[in-house]
Amino acid sequence: MASRKTKAVHLSKAAAEDDVVERAERDLRQGKSASTAAGEFVREEIEHVREGKHGARSAKQAVAIGLSKARRAGVPLGTPARGRTSERTRQQAIREQESGPKRTPPSKKRSRATESALEREPTSTVSKRALSKQAKGAAKRRRAAGGRTVTGRKVATGTQAQKAAAKRRSRTRKSSRR
Repeated sequence: MASRKTKAVHLSKAAAEDDVVERAERDLRQGKSASTAAGEFVREEIEHVREGKHGARSAKQAVAIGLSKARRAGVPLGTPARGRTSERTRQQAIREQESGPKRTPPSKKRSRATESALEREPTSTVSKRALSKQAKGAAKRRRAAGGRTVTGRKVATGTQAQKAAAKRRSRTRKSSRR
């Protein structure tokens, strides 16, 4: 059995804790996707909010901060497609991807202002329940897109058995909502 080639991956440690960067680098070396590596940064951010280091207005904001840190660290995430997010968010993602880690330290005043604004936000936004609600909503939006998912394409072009199975799953979902 041929051994898998491992490529050297170096991420910046400026934005995140060392162990997070090491886990992300390991994920990339193992050939896992960039979003898996970025998940390490998102997990770190959720932990920060849970510990009370700062808050977040919503689960989405905590995820966005984590993704921002991942892009700045050098995780090759790419930018969201047009129409998926606001143009402002897309441009910010492009800037983060290009700029990478900050060369100069941010001003103390600005850092303090950002930190104190986040400290005023609630920490309950990353509770198990809130994250579950966010994930379910995101999955629902993906399902609504239909044929974009692998399963959606299989059902659209699949055998009668696959279509019948899809109908059964749909009925199950509908009955569990009542």
